[in-house]
Amino acid sequence: MASIVAASKSIFRPAEPNVTVVTPRPTLEYSMLLTATLCLLAGGAVMVYSASAPSTLTGGSGGTGVLARFVGYSLVGLIVLRVLSRRGLEIVHRLTGPLLAVSFILLIAVRLPGIGHSTLGVRRWIGVGPLQFQPSELAKLALVLYAAHVFSAGRPSARAMRTAFRRLMVVGGAGCLLVASQPDLGTTLVIAFALIAVVLAAGLPGRQLAVSGLICAVLIGGFVMLEPYAAKRLTSFTNPWAHASTTGFQAVQSQIAIGSGGFLGRGPGASQQKDGWLPNAPTDFILAVVGEELGFVGIAALLGLYGMIAFAGLRAARRAPPGYPMLVAVGVTALILFQATLNVFAVLGIAPVTGVPLPFVSYGASNLLVMLAGMGLLLNVAGGGGLSVARTVRRTQAKKQQRSVDERTAADRDRSRRDRGTRRTRTRGGERPAQARG
Repeated sequence: MASIVAASKSIFRPAEPNVTVVTPRPTLEYSMLLTATLCLLAGGAVMVYSASAPSTLTGGSGGTGVLARFVGYSLVGLIVLRVLSRRGLEIVHRLTGPLLAVSFILLIAVRLPGIGHSTLGVRRWIGVGPLQFQPSELAKLALVLYAAHVFSAGRPSARAMRTAFRRLMVVGGAGCLLVASQPDLGTTLVIAFALIAVVLAAGLPGRQLAVSGLICAVLIGGFVMLEPYAAKRLTSFTNPWAHASTTGFQAVQSQIAIGSGGFLGRGPGASQQKDGWLPNAPTDFILAVVGEELGFVGIAALLGLYGMIAFAGLRAARRAPPGYPMLVAVGVTALILFQATLNVFAVLGIAPVTGVPLPFVSYGASNLLVMLAGMGLLLNVAGGGGLSVARTVRRTQAKKQQRSVDERTAADRDRSRRDRGTRRTRTRGGERPAQARG
């Protein structure tokens, strides 16, 4: 009986409290960014397969082959996103200089004969066989990280801001010129707009930014006038139907595809323009296929996902520690949104055709990998990973300030010693005091 009572006591005895590890819940911004990215990738896989399917009828490697490559690049990009979303900000903060140097070397190498590969008259790719990489994609992310670095390196003073802006003008201008010389005006505009967003977030006075913007506008206008392909695209943009068989062919076919889709579209896979009429359907003009097959509803859903990225990215930047994490969040968000806006405007006929892909949706290995890497950094900031980087930056700035204070103190001490020595010499070698002369 005693054993039964003891057993019952042991059964109904309150359990010892266990030590549990509480993991922080993801923030709203983190969840919104990750959800929008995954939805865009899933929709992109479906639309890339649909847009590239007609090429299989002509012996191409479209359809399943393009889908397999898109999924493969997406998986690699998601691994990079996962790594960078955990501690990516600390990594890129230390490697900003080497990353920028590598991107500049590749931008120069792609112009060399025998190294860079050209397609349709433009030389933008470097690589071997099917493994091709576009250095301008890496350069645009590296320049955004460099802009965030230079504006958070010093003390927030007017002089430091002017110095950082001059450095960015030199480095950013050189990068834009290298990208524009490929020629790639679309990526150049995306880089310029993203850098302007970082400069505005850093708090540069509007007068300096306005003067710099005017200079950039003059340079872009001169480039358009001197570069034949850019001038032709600008001319066809103003009236694409007058050049429907030449430079305005893409814009006209895109408008026909979107117009024929109506409100609900023709249905998945039922696009007619992708079958030999719409050039670059899986890449630059995939939005036209979305509009024809899914109609206004499909385009609205796509734009809604980019709106989620805009809201969550800017909200994460606002809540991030001031300095480097905040500027990285603004720069990456601007990079994604400006590229998406430029692509949408070009497909809808609101802007000239620039050849930039739609982020996370268009087929393209370089752009997909770089955009997912940038999203990983943005997720890192949204998840609170910028705190350690902000502390590191503040400690570095404090050490520099303390070093400068110590140097000034040592200089003042040496100056005071020299002054005391000079006074003693004058007292010993000069006139005696009046009492001694008497």
